[in-house]
Amino acid sequence: MTRLLKLMLAGALVLGIASSTASADVVKGQKIFIKKFKADCGFNGAKFASKHTQAEWEAVKDPAKFKEEFIKICPKVKESQIKDKWIPHIYDFSYEFANDSGNVPSC
Repeated sequence: MTRLLKLMLAGALVLGIASSTASADVVKGQKIFIKKFKADCGFNGAKFASKHTQAEWEAVKDPAKFKEEFIKICPKVKESQIKDKWIPHIYDFSYEFANDSGNVPSC
């Protein structure tokens, strides 16, 4: 009985760790924006995120739509510059600091 309980606890721990690393990260999105896009956009991440409300960001959550919207906001950025693996992080950053969220990033 204790062996089964230990096995279940170990499984839950592994599952918990795996699911948290697979999710997108707001801070990582902020760092990506600052490092890769701030110069081309001409403004910081706070201005970028505040271009829309949270509901409007949700409407462009799909990677293709998000890239399209990103390019509308920052015309100097080329679609090829926006890597697909960055989109969930930048999206989470944008959603977290949207103009109706009440949050202000430190960038």
